[in-house]
Amino acid sequence: GSNRLNRYTVRRAAQGMAAWLSGTDLPKKAAIGYDSRHNSALFARVCAVAFAEVGIHTFLYDRLAPTPMLSFAVRQLGCGCGIVISASHNAGAYNGVKCYGPDGCQMTDEPAAIVTSKIQSIPYFVPEKKSFDQYMDEGLISYIGQELWEAYYKTVLNEAVGPDVIRSSGLNIVYTPLCGTGNEPVREVLGRLGVNISVVACQEMPDGDFKTCEYPNPETDAALIESYKVALTVPCDVVLGTDPDADRIAIAVPHNGGFKKLSGNELGCLLMDYILNARRVKNDIPEDAIVVRSIVSSPLADRIAENYDVTMKAVLTGFKYIGGEILKLEESGEEHKFIFGFEESCGYLKGTYARDKDAVVASILVCEMAASLKKQGKTILDALDALYKKYGYYLAHVQSVELTGADAMEKATVMMTRLRQAIPETIGGAKVTGVRDFRSGIDLDVITGNKTPILLPRSNVLEFLLGESGSVIVRPSGTEPKVKFYYTAVAADKSSAEDLLKKMIHQMSA
Repeated sequence: GSNRLNRYTVRRAAQGMAAWLSGTDLPKKAAIGYDSRHNSALFARVCAVAFAEVGIHTFLYDRLAPTPMLSFAVRQLGCGCGIVISASHNAGAYNGVKCYGPDGCQMTDEPAAIVTSKIQSIPYFVPEKKSFDQYMDEGLISYIGQELWEAYYKTVLNEAVGPDVIRSSGLNIVYTPLCGTGNEPVREVLGRLGVNISVVACQEMPDGDFKTCEYPNPETDAALIESYKVALTVPCDVVLGTDPDADRIAIAVPHNGGFKKLSGNELGCLLMDYILNARRVKNDIPEDAIVVRSIVSSPLADRIAENYDVTMKAVLTGFKYIGGEILKLEESGEEHKFIFGFEESCGYLKGTYARDKDAVVASILVCEMAASLKKQGKTILDALDALYKKYGYYLAHVQSVELTGADAMEKATVMMTRLRQAIPETIGGAKVTGVRDFRSGIDLDVITGNKTPILLPRSNVLEFLLGESGSVIVRPSGTEPKVKFYYTAVAADKSSAEDLLKKMIHQMSA
C-alpha cells in the first residue's frame, strides 16, 4: 500500500526527485547506490528508470556500496542529485529512500520540501516508458565502475593521520559488517594498511534478513555479540562493527575477561582528540579551524576543542547539518578548515570528499589510534580514562521511549507539550539553569530571565541545562514512533557522575 515501500511508491518518489532536478539549472545527472536489504537492488533500478525517462543520465553502482560512497560519487561525477536505497541501521523489515543534493549532502529542509510537493502531485501508477535494459542500451543509465571505487579508496586513505604505525604495531581486529555493505571497502582499506583482520563469518555476506543480528545497529551492544564470540578465539585488540550501509561504526575492546563497548560519544571524543593532537604535533592545524558536533552529542568535545584552540560548532541532529557547515567553508574556499565532525549515534567524518558520515574512513582512524596506543603500551580505555581525568567525567546515556498504536506520533507531540508547560526546577538534584527550545528558537536563562535567540533552523527539540552538572535533551525521532532523551552528567569523578546520571534518569522516567 501507499504507506510502505514498494516499486510504485519508490518510483513515485524518484519521479518527484527527477521533476525537481529537471526544474533546476543543476547538471541533469544522478547517482544511485543501494545496500543489502530486501529489494534494495530492485528499487535502485526503479529509481534509475524514473530518472532516465526524463533524460537524466543516471550512474548506478554495479554492486552494493556504502552510503558515503554515494555521497562521494555525486561529487566526483558532477551530479545534480543522488539517491541511496537503505534503511541504515534499522531492523530488517525496514527500507528507505535517502535523497542527496549536488554537494553530496542529504537534502536539507528547503529543497526536500520542494521534492515532497513534486512527489505529491504525481499519480502512483504511471507506466515506465522503457525498461531498465533499454535505457542501459541507450546509454542513459550506466554502471559506476571499479575506477570510482579505487578513487574512493585513495581518497579515504589520504585522510589517515599517521598510518605507518599500524604495520609496525601488529594490530589485530575482529570485524563485522553486520551483513551489510562494509565488508568489501573496510577490509580493502584496512588490508592495505597492514591491519590483521578476523572477520565474523556468520555476518560477512549480505543478508536482508540479518539472521544473526536482528537489529543491526552498532549503537547497541547486542549487535556485536557474534563478534565477541570470535574475539575470544583469536588475537584481538579491537572489535569493530559497521552498520548495513557502512556510515556508522562502533568499537569494543577487551576488558576484564569480556569486552567493553564504547559509546558513540566516547569514540567521537577520542578520535577528535587523536586527530587534533597529531595535527598539533605536526603544527598543521589551520587558523580558524572548526570541528562540528550535533547538539545531542557530548559537550566534552567542546572542552577538547577549546584545549586545541579550535572552534566547536553545534548543529541540529542529522549529518546533513554537519555537511552544511562544510558547504559554507567550501563556498568561501576554506574547506581545509574542517577538521572533524561527529554525532553521538556513531557517525564520524574526517575530510570533505563526502558529506555524510563514513564508517570506512572512521575504521582507518580507529585502527591508527589503537595501533599508536598499542606501541605506547596503552589501550583505548587508557586513553579514554586520560580524557576524563583531564576534563572531568562526562557520562552520557540515551533513553528511547517507544510509543505504540496508530496515534504514536500524536503521543510524542503530547509528551513534548507537557515538558514545555511544566519545566522542572531540578533534575537529579541539579538545578535547571537554562532551557533551550529549538522549536521557538529561544534560549532562556532561568536564573536571570534573559532570553536570547538560537541561531539554528527550528526543530522540535528541548534542552534543560544543569549548569556545570550537565543537561537533558529531549526530541521525538524523525523516523520512528519514539521520543529520545539524551542525558549528560558531569562530575569530578566517575562515581559522582554515575550517581547523578542515575538520579537524572530516574526522575525523567517517572
